[in-house]
This record gives sequence, C-alpha cells and structure tokens, in this order.
Amino acid sequence: MSADVRSDRALQNRAVLGVILMILGLALYPLADAFVKHLMGTYTVQQTTFLRAFTRLIPLFITVFFQGGIRKVLGTQHPQRHIFRLAVNLAYTYAFMYAFSMGSLTVVYTLSYTSPFFMILLSAFMLKEHISRERWYAVAIGMIGVVIAMRPGSNMFEMAAILVLIGTFLGALNKILMRRLAATEHSLAIAIYPNIVMIIVTFPFLIKTWQPMPWSHWGLFAIVGLLTAAGQYCIAQALRFTQASILAPVDYSTFFWVVALDLFWWHKSPDAYTIIGAIVIVSSNLYILYRTRREEAAKKAAAAAAASS
Repeated sequence: MSADVRSDRALQNRAVLGVILMILGLALYPLADAFVKHLMGTYTVQQTTFLRAFTRLIPLFITVFFQGGIRKVLGTQHPQRHIFRLAVNLAYTYAFMYAFSMGSLTVVYTLSYTSPFFMILLSAFMLKEHISRERWYAVAIGMIGVVIAMRPGSNMFEMAAILVLIGTFLGALNKILMRRLAATEHSLAIAIYPNIVMIIVTFPFLIKTWQPMPWSHWGLFAIVGLLTAAGQYCIAQALRFTQASILAPVDYSTFFWVVALDLFWWHKSPDAYTIIGAIVIVSSNLYILYRTRREEAAKKAAAAAAASS
C-alpha cells in the first residue's frame, strides 16, 4: 500500500468533528434497537440478529462502490487484528441481543452506561492515551446523572443485566480495537466485516428455526439495517478523528434518545428524577466539549509559537 494511502488512514486530531459524528452514530442505535425489540416479540434472537446484519450490509456495499471498490475498501494490512476484533464483536452483539430479548430498554441502556469506565481504562492500557483529570471528573459526573435518572433497582442483577455488563465491557474493547484498525483500515471495512461474520455464524441456526415474515416486517428490518449501518459508519469515522477517551462521555447522549422513544413510542413521560439526571448528563457532555476545544486551541497556539520561534 502506498504512502499516500497510509497517510489517508492516519489517525487525525479533529476532536469536535469526531464528537459530532459519535453523537449522530449513537442517536441511530436506540431507534434501531426499539425496532429490534418490537420484532423480537415475534422472531428468535438468531433470526433477528441475522436479518439485522444482512439488511445493514446492503447500504454498506452500495457505499463501497462510491469509495473506490471492493479491493480498495476491503483490503487489509492486519488480518489478525480484524479476526480478534470480529470475535469480540460477535460476543458483544449476541450479549446485547439476548439482553434485549429478556429485559427492557431501560435496564439495558442504564447498565450500558458503565461503558466509559471500561473504555477509559482500556484506552489508557491498550492505546497509552493520556487521560486528563478533568475527563475522569466528567465521566464520573455523567455516571451520577445516569443513576439519578434511571434509578436501577433490584433487577440490576437479573440475567439480562449480567449480559449487559458483559456486553458493555466487550463493546468498550470493540471500540478500542476499532480505534487501532482505523489507523490503517477503511471505515467501511471496519463496519462491513462484522456483519459478514455475523451472517456466516448465525446462518446454521436458522435452518430449522426460520419463521416466514410478511413484507411489512421485511420493511422494518430494512429500516433497522439502514439505521445501524449509518450508525456503524459514523462511529468508525468518529474513532478515526478522536481519542477513545474523549468520546467515552458521549455515550451518555443515547439516554436522551431512549427518553424520546419512551415518550413518543411507548407514551411514557420522564419524571423529575429523569429530568434532573438529564441536566447532569448534558452538563457533563458540554464540559467535555468545552475542554476538548480548549485543549485543541492550546495545542494550536503551542504549534504556532514553536513555528514562529
């Protein structure tokens, strides 16, 4: 691979753009998960997982042809890294899919907010990223906001909750591995390979359990595929532009989409605790953005001063 291509794949320090892309990508997932949970009332976890992966591959492969073709997009310098990351992604996906089939969106999303702790620890250990004290404070404050808003009770220790905690750890590890791959691999390849593996692994389980579906449900799965494909691509791009530890608190933004789904889909209004928690979470994320811009401005000022001296 040429030096120009390697340069194109180099990690870039564009934190604000990365945060915006991460927020957009994370906004698409709760909506897709709401559709998935609705469909799980009719179909097995395996069939739902298979169709979720299959439908999201369609728009991704269409995009490949606008990004230079299969060879350019799917070519890899690190097949071993892909294999390890694909195994982690497979376990992470099934942990959450089974959790969705057992528990409510509230339980799943509440416990998934432990991701920043896992992600920051893994970022420091695996990527050797510097974690500022301010970012640790922001993550801690955001977690307090989640606890205030969601007030998890005794059902935290149900099987669904255990699966969520396992899936959250694997999800954080998956993002770190995506971050490492983003240095050399195309964002579409990072998004496409997990879906191919999901289809191959899941297909044998469907031979005897496949349930016929009406066209309306095919349409819903197509929507899920579009939403999650777009979400995957945005997150992969975000991890290219920004350190994982900076993006960690942005995971809280999905909380607001869950509240919106509860309100407009299931007609559940947020109570006072939810509103207070939301204010705390918003404050945490705004502080992270503020610190990010200050750090970027300081780096640019230092670089300008060094260049002029």
